[in-house]
Amino acid sequence: MISIGSDHRGFELKKKIIENFKEFKFIDVGADSSERSDYPVFAKKVCKNILDGKADLGILICGSGVGMSIAANRFKKIYAALCWNAEVAMNAKVDDGANVLVLPADYVSTQDAFEIFKIWVANVFQGGIYQKRLDMIDTE
Repeated sequence: MISIGSDHRGFELKKKIIENFKEFKFIDVGADSSERSDYPVFAKKVCKNILDGKADLGILICGSGVGMSIAANRFKKIYAALCWNAEVAMNAKVDDGANVLVLPADYVSTQDAFEIFKIWVANVFQGGIYQKRLDMIDTE
């Protein structure tokens, strides 16, 4: 299960991802239109779905991806990665354990976003020394 959310600037790309990848089950937390909305609302919903066990992964989409990344990474055990190409997406998942993919709707084409998603969702975190690093982040 993948929790997905966007603000108004990411709304169209979010719709296209859900429509194009019917083999995945998405929990769509909004936004529900391209009318102005606030990205932290949707970042919180996606992160809470993961932390509550309702979703395994998350996708967040806003104009630059920066706001969503900042908002999501405030949560312990959430590792949100802003990805602008497939290679970054693969490394984010394999090496960094990114459980939230952040897409910059203003800077990637729909086709590029599809490729980024496919690579990210198909790869697996390798753990080991990389898990130790994530543990270092989550230690208070």
